Amino acid sequence: MDAKRFAKDFPVVCVGGSAGGLDAYIRLLRNLRADLRGDAASAAREENDAVLVDRDRRGRGHRRGARHRDDRVTLTLRVAHVDEIIPYWIGEIERVLVGPVEPVPFGRQPTDLVRTLTVDRDRTLPTHELYARLDNSLERVMRRLLELDERQVSRRGLDKIRGEMTVKQIVDVMLAGHLEEHCRQLAAALEAEPPARA
Repeated sequence: MDAKRFAKDFPVVCVGGSAGGLDAYIRLLRNLRADLRGDAASAAREENDAVLVDRDRRGRGHRRGARHRDDRVTLTLRVAHVDEIIPYWIGEIERVLVGPVEPVPFGRQPTDLVRTLTVDRDRTLPTHELYARLDNSLERVMRRLLELDERQVSRRGLDKIRGEMTVKQIVDVMLAGHLEEHCRQLAAALEAEPPARA
């Protein structure tokens, strides 16, 4: 097989690993080009969420392979995840703002256990409660971000995967970018949801 043609026709690389392979995964991400790291980390988060969805489906008696996706589970999972990431990332921004020495270590790995367990717990809540939490979190975040001055948004943090980032970059990539990604997923889940009965 021609190596050049193979590389051109197959631009996607899949990396698999056991539960003990996280350190190797982090080393891989650190050595990727900067423009590829976000996609790789996003894929890891998606895989983590897929595990939660699959576990819920099997726990409720779904036969493996009988249905690719339970849309209702996916919807509540997405909202629970958004509810978790907003306070988490504003907290990490505050960590960078008050850190004594720059760059301030911040962030977490895509497979963070606290993140997974928090989403796993909150996705069982009523959807209206999840949306109420979302409204409160967004209002608080917007108010806080508008208070920041140029010196504060220039403060530098150090993420294990993406490396050095300013507060402005953290807001753009980790908070706003992450929210935009999940808003698209929520919209897709809502469109796939069957209409309510009259």
